[in-house]
Amino acid sequence: MSSSWFWFSRFRSSSKHLLNRTLHTFTPHKNAPATTNVFNSHRTTKSWSSSMLPLALAVSAGALALQPHFDPSLCDASDSDIRGVSFGGKGSTQYVVKGSQKELPQELLEELKTICQDNISLDYDERYIHGKPQYSFHKAVNIPDVIVYPRSEEEVSKIVKSCNSYKIPIVPYGGATSIEGHTLSPNGGVCIDMSLMKRVKALHVDDMDVVVEPGIGWMELNEYLEPYGLFFPLDPGPGASIGGMCATRCSGSLAVRYGTMRDNVISLKVVLANGDIVKTASRARKSAAGYDLTRLMIGSEGTLGVITEVTLRLQKIPQYSVVAMCNFPSVKDAADVAIATMMSGIQVSRVELLDEVQVKAINIANGKNLPEFPTLMFEFIGTEAYAREQTQIVRRIVSEHNGSDFVFAEEPEAKKELWKVRKEALWACFAMEPNMEAMTSDVCVPLSHLADLISRSKKELDASPLVCTVIAHAGDGNFHTVILFDPTQEEQRKEAERLNHFMVHAALSLEGTCTGEHGVGTGKMKYLEEELGEEALRTMKKIKTVLDPNNIMNPGKLIPPHVLYKKMECLRISLHHSDTTVHNHLTHMIWEESLDSVCLVPGPEGTLMRMKRSKDKMKLSKVGVPKLKDSEGTYFSCCIL
Repeated sequence: MSSSWFWFSRFRSSSKHLLNRTLHTFTPHKNAPATTNVFNSHRTTKSWSSSMLPLALAVSAGALALQPHFDPSLCDASDSDIRGVSFGGKGSTQYVVKGSQKELPQELLEELKTICQDNISLDYDERYIHGKPQYSFHKAVNIPDVIVYPRSEEEVSKIVKSCNSYKIPIVPYGGATSIEGHTLSPNGGVCIDMSLMKRVKALHVDDMDVVVEPGIGWMELNEYLEPYGLFFPLDPGPGASIGGMCATRCSGSLAVRYGTMRDNVISLKVVLANGDIVKTASRARKSAAGYDLTRLMIGSEGTLGVITEVTLRLQKIPQYSVVAMCNFPSVKDAADVAIATMMSGIQVSRVELLDEVQVKAINIANGKNLPEFPTLMFEFIGTEAYAREQTQIVRRIVSEHNGSDFVFAEEPEAKKELWKVRKEALWACFAMEPNMEAMTSDVCVPLSHLADLISRSKKELDASPLVCTVIAHAGDGNFHTVILFDPTQEEQRKEAERLNHFMVHAALSLEGTCTGEHGVGTGKMKYLEEELGEEALRTMKKIKTVLDPNNIMNPGKLIPPHVLYKKMECLRISLHHSDTTVHNHLTHMIWEESLDSVCLVPGPEGTLMRMKRSKDKMKLSKVGVPKLKDSEGTYFSCCIL
């Protein structure tokens, strides 16, 4: 134990408080309106299309008429430009999400005041903070028009129903710890802040489950559960709320033992876009009844509904635990040990990897004196004898893979301090470059490929002029890179994007994913076509269209806007065909594919025909002058929504 006490003596200064990134990055616009009282605010905003369809059709129709051979990839950057929307196409380095904003109807505002009473705000500073994620470099051209703070499920239902009737976008808002632009409001609208809904509604100790409202944080919940000898095992960043954790399908350092959010949620209650309240499952630990609506909603990022209640699976607080740490000459050696440990059959509860740059950041931020080498951190749980046995087995594995300085601790305060430092790793990075923003990668690969991916990525990161750190949940193949850069500097932004592209494409080539736990938001949409394929994205779009036909639920997130359009097989329509014949062709396509509209574009010399569904009726319109010379017929490129 002497070596253990020697190592922990290096933790001689108290951990630094979390950096207040909100205050640090908040800079009001020079022309920002004065702070406004909620009951006398009358602002004029830019016109926002209640649906992307009319604007997108108008813009894309003109562009298509000039491009007879239009055949884009679903995620082609130029395709995004055609539609007047920019959420990041292939090779994009844009970090400001574009959108358009409709003036909030006064009638809707009055309805929201009636529903929420005093729990509503039009204050500019408050709206700005809600529109700019605290821990993300992503920004949007607009901010929410109004913030509402519902106190119950019924209020959420009424708010959503009112917004749907006016076709005003909704952005659910939880702990504000997401980093991929999930809570941006590029189209303005209503931000639903769930922070007042944080009750523990029911605790079933004998069943080891708990029913909570979405606004409660996982740390608050665990404080509540501790006297009962229970805890909720997922541990993302400090401040994360249960509702947001469900929405992003998060995990954390304990996922290697207990699984991700999808494995720890028993059931949900969700408010759909029309205001309906849906319960996704019973409280039974397992069920084969119907579609798994719970898993559909987990990871939907607020695009399908607003989560208002969560039933969580709980675990017993471990009887005993040991925390260990060791150093390695390279990150590949460290990753190899993580893989070897998992292959040995030891059921570790945590395996975390930090590279030497991240350890240096921790030293700077917290006044520590840790050895600045690639480092592995373990946690072993169980009975005292079992935890110690696991520790000694891993010590032997480490010694066989170039590891050194293997130390461990069993004292509660030392263990708590160690994991606290790990949890504050992101904030520690800002101590190295306090004026920078962070682009955080989140790739995950099958465990056998982890060492290869990390070593390849590390070579690129070390060669970059930017400061980059590596943090990995090494036990399940998930690793993060914190890339510090100034988003206002184009060269730095492009370099950060290049590094992120490299790691994502490397992970995808190894049958991995672009996001293991952070979610898609706006930042990862550009990678989904390569990872999932066109048909999967179209299936997601169909689900979205059925549940949210007015596209009010967190629009512009998760599903790439390119999926709104798809190229269909060309139709041969003779010049001698009447409008009725063309009408029948298009009507069949619309109903067969459950579409909203179809555009037929013969080219710059011909006629553009557009059909739009309107209350079970079809309307065919022509734009331009027909100048087709082929008496037999012509091919029409078809772009449909």
